[in-house]
Amino acid sequence: MKTKTSKQVLALMLLSFFIFAGTTVFAQKVNLAGNWTYNESKSKLGEGRNRAPSTKLNITQDETSLNMEKLGKTQNGDDFTTKEKYTLDGKESENSGFMNSVKKSVVTWTTDKKTLTITSSTTIERDGNKMDIKSVENYMISDDGNSLTIDATITSPRGERKQTLVYEKAK
Repeated sequence: MKTKTSKQVLALMLLSFFIFAGTTVFAQKVNLAGNWTYNESKSKLGEGRNRAPSTKLNITQDETSLNMEKLGKTQNGDDFTTKEKYTLDGKESENSGFMNSVKKSVVTWTTDKKTLTITSSTTIERDGNKMDIKSVENYMISDDGNSLTIDATITSPRGERKQTLVYEKAK
């Protein structure tokens, strides 16, 4: 009886090891690093008032942080550049938001580590009125690594807007 129990314990330990090793090997976090160019024909901005999407994204990523430089043109045709930095440890990050606001964000990963999600909250004050804007952005890289898709849901007092932004890796 003692031998049977030892074999069961050994089998359970080996099974646990292979399950842990398998999830460690196969569940590697996607790396979003690269220079990306907006593909208007593959993107869907959704209904409502749209802020002009970034035409270029320059992303760097390491084990602890994600840095994004977004370049583009406003609806008035003026150039803009924004820089955002996020921690990848689940702690809140703060970045400059729209109209001198602060954008508070938390980054999470899906279980398979293939999708990075940035959940953000911004409070804008205008003419003495406050408006809360919430967003959830899901970043996914294509299997060939040549395109980046961002599925976003933005919620404000004006309603909910969904959009899909597609970027191609610059060559």
